[in-house]
Amino acid sequence: MPNLTRRAALIGTLVSLSGCGAISSLNAASKALDTYDLLPAAGTTAGRTSSRTLLVALPQAPAALATDRIMIKPDAVSITYLPDARWADELPAVIQTLMIRSVSDTGRIGYVGAVGAGPVPDTALLLRIDAFEVNVLPNERFMADVEFDATLISDRDQSVMASRRFAQQIEFGGDTPKEIVGAFQVLLNTLLPSMTDWALQRV
Repeated sequence: MPNLTRRAALIGTLVSLSGCGAISSLNAASKALDTYDLLPAAGTTAGRTSSRTLLVALPQAPAALATDRIMIKPDAVSITYLPDARWADELPAVIQTLMIRSVSDTGRIGYVGAVGAGPVPDTALLLRIDAFEVNVLPNERFMADVEFDATLISDRDQSVMASRRFAQQIEFGGDTPKEIVGAFQVLLNTLLPSMTDWALQRV
């Protein structure tokens, strides 16, 4: 059984035991975790350009994902977190920043930024994170799963301009934090350009 499976099973046991949750939390709080970041991935730079403005809202996410911890699912109904690693920020903020940078790096729009900052937008991009997790598979394999729901809103009348689901999975064999983060990056290298091009075609 790989290290990740053993660690996930151990943490799941600790959390499920009555009275152990507080002790586990105290131990985790006292231990410095390795921090990992993800990189933007721009869409095409050759498409139509626009002087319009796009603001990206902080993505919505279930409570289990709205954290800086890296989610592991040992089975279909259990949730735990990679014990030795964390994201550089809470996941919704990480995804918001990645999306803004991916759009900006195309050079195809007048302004892109976060909701609550910058000029009044022409369009707002709303994101919902439905999955951003590693599933433990049989035979010492793992599956990274990322799913986003994206909606473009016109600021003029708050009407829905377009909506689309983006999802990608990848199977891999390593259980170290770097291998897990690397699997997420591979997925984002496909998803972020797709989301960027989809949004820019409609702004």
